[in-house]
Amino acid sequence: MIPRELAKVIKDRLRSFPAVAILGPRQSGKTTLARTYSADYFDLEIESDRLRVDLQWNGIIASDRLVVLDEAQSYPGVFPRIRSAIDTSRGKKGRFLLLGSVSPGLMKEVSESLAGRIALCELAPFSITEIGKAKDDDLWLRGGYPDGSILDGKGYPVWQNNYLDLLSMRDLPLWGLPAAPPATRRFFAMLAVGQGNPWNASQMGKSLGVSYHTATSYLNYLEQAYLIRRVYPYHDNLKKRLTKSPKVYWRDSGLLHSLLRINSFDDLISHPHVGASWEGWVIEQILTFLNNRSIQYDGPYYLRTNDGYEIDLIIALAGNTYAIEIKLTTSPSQGDMQRLTKTAALIGNPTPVLITRSPDHIEGGNVLSTNLRMFLKHLGAIGKTVANSGLRVPG
Repeated sequence: MIPRELAKVIKDRLRSFPAVAILGPRQSGKTTLARTYSADYFDLEIESDRLRVDLQWNGIIASDRLVVLDEAQSYPGVFPRIRSAIDTSRGKKGRFLLLGSVSPGLMKEVSESLAGRIALCELAPFSITEIGKAKDDDLWLRGGYPDGSILDGKGYPVWQNNYLDLLSMRDLPLWGLPAAPPATRRFFAMLAVGQGNPWNASQMGKSLGVSYHTATSYLNYLEQAYLIRRVYPYHDNLKKRLTKSPKVYWRDSGLLHSLLRINSFDDLISHPHVGASWEGWVIEQILTFLNNRSIQYDGPYYLRTNDGYEIDLIIALAGNTYAIEIKLTTSPSQGDMQRLTKTAALIGNPTPVLITRSPDHIEGGNVLSTNLRMFLKHLGAIGKTVANSGLRVPG
């Protein structure tokens, strides 16, 4: 089994809290990871396991062993029991490990029953620092889902298409999305074509035949199911006119590419949306890296002015603000960095970072031209410095 980088964070949280919840999309590896912590496992989507929990509850809470409750939102009645067990012995840590594939149902129960008693951890599919360097392009093409062919090279894009079909036909309706499956799949496809574009609720609603309020509610469901990410615009007393809508990205590149009917790496690099795909993939890898190490940050944001200046990603951590431009090239030019530096000056004095596919890592003054892996190494070093110093980073 490939070690998951979030495992250390989960272990640390279990030492500090009575309960920990691992959230994340279906099939991201939550169950496999959770079972490395305990053999006392119950899948609460299965009636027989719900019955076992009900009949064995007194023995469960009397034991000092960690109990894993998978798809906990499927059995709301367990949350008051967990709260009562925790409050009876508040000194005990690491008693319950809850897993959930979608946040609305689980978070409602957590906020009502377990506030102050539980730590939340988000497990994404495999990321670039969990997969060998030789598979970087495979990860970009196929995405990081463990069963989605990143491990064995087989199944893409059939697995991804089946995954999206099941979400649209079963899971999303169960979680409350009111759209019919064909409308949901059409919504998926439109979001794929609009990868990295600012959200236009009116236009999307018109295309779907619904109101802009309804279109935004659909987007909310996909975000809560860890399928898409919104990156909000940066605005801090800037005098320029700015784009004010969030950008929308598919979080997993394999799902995006299956929707765009991209079947191979050759298809990908010749596709008209390759730049938007690369941009979204790099952003997701950066944010997943920070999450997996529990490095707090402010963001993510982007900047786009009406006169054409743009920064793809803005994050702040450890007292530094990074203005990141993501460019699909192996040969970045001096002009690329000059334009980024000029644009970055609009938001004060950040560190301009140009991320490309170049193997070179160049630092000069307060400017950084690098590749994704080297930038993640840079962020990891800062995260370790902050952790060792005991400083609090913005978040």
